[in-house]
Amino acid sequence: MFSEQDVAEEQLHFQNVVSTFRQYAKYSLSANHRRRKDLGMLPLADRALLDELGYKKKLQEVDDAIIANAKFLNKIVENPEIFGHDVDGDDSELKDADTANHPSSPSRGKLRPARPSDPRKQRYSPTEFDMDKLRSTIKLFVRDWSEDGKSERDASYEPIKEALIAHFKGKDRKTLRVLVPGAGLGRLAYDVAKLGFTCQANEFSHYMLLASFLILNKTQAIGEHTIYPYVHSFSNVPRREAMLKAVQIPDVLPSDLPLGSNFSLVAGDFEEIYGAEHTDEDEPQAGKWDAILTCFFIDTAKNIVNYLRVLHRVLAPGGVWINLGPLLWHFENNENNYPSVELDLVEIKALARKIGFELHDERTIETTYSSNEESMLGYVYHAAFWQATKVSQ
Repeated sequence: MFSEQDVAEEQLHFQNVVSTFRQYAKYSLSANHRRRKDLGMLPLADRALLDELGYKKKLQEVDDAIIANAKFLNKIVENPEIFGHDVDGDDSELKDADTANHPSSPSRGKLRPARPSDPRKQRYSPTEFDMDKLRSTIKLFVRDWSEDGKSERDASYEPIKEALIAHFKGKDRKTLRVLVPGAGLGRLAYDVAKLGFTCQANEFSHYMLLASFLILNKTQAIGEHTIYPYVHSFSNVPRREAMLKAVQIPDVLPSDLPLGSNFSLVAGDFEEIYGAEHTDEDEPQAGKWDAILTCFFIDTAKNIVNYLRVLHRVLAPGGVWINLGPLLWHFENNENNYPSVELDLVEIKALARKIGFELHDERTIETTYSSNEESMLGYVYHAAFWQATKVSQ
């Protein structure tokens, strides 16, 4: 059971996330305006040279792209009450902006209805940390739902899907239950459902849940939305076209699943939902999942021992756990003093074996994550891939 304080804190956090979406324009336009002020402080001759290069015109083009992004983000939070929270009135800076069924999305874990928020509460002022999460969400649309993200999806999702198909070759896919925790914006889970498997995605982040609801349930056409994901930084830009690049999403129609597809999304904390001793009899967990796919997920754990224990608990005997990702421990040196255990790759594999997994097909796959292929700076992950079967209770 959750206390009234837990519910109130969850309500406040959700309200703040919605406010971050709605104040994106004000925050981002202000950051771009700072560049104008800095330009005005330069000597007149220097300003004249930059004007010849079209620098002021570029700043205006960035403003236009930010406004376009804001209109898209306002569609995402047009009706946030669908998630069971009462949200204060619109605090968007674009009052005239254009505005906007997840597959079944029961609210679990800490995502649950809360009491109405206090109308006397001052409007939340998003932090740089909040805005960085929102900017990351915008870039994740590129990875998951655009033609531009295909190379990343091919590197990360294809090995997982190929292993899944091979493991269950010759079996009726509709009878096989596949779990995708940390599903983000849902593309991997969608792809698995389109292959004919019964697939359930799980996600905790409000940013991801709000954004994926729009793309999965409120999008009617391929390329319906246009975003400008790279306008937030002027660093490592080879040419302005790379920074101002427009990206159309989605590249497929999410509602275009085969007739009879079974695709659901459960909102909430992975450990709370799937690690609970007593679960909804209509949604059995222990030993009931034929496959679990973790992509860039296991390093989100505070306690990796319990993460692996839950994975083992819910996997069916002989079931397969397919993993791909780095070990960028999300809670290492966190400011909230959450406990965090950070293991190296050898230790992770040894722990998995002790818990009752047999690992095979171990290899390294090089991949990027939400990268701009045209940037002068790029990070490549040497991601760990493996398949693991449950060999003991």
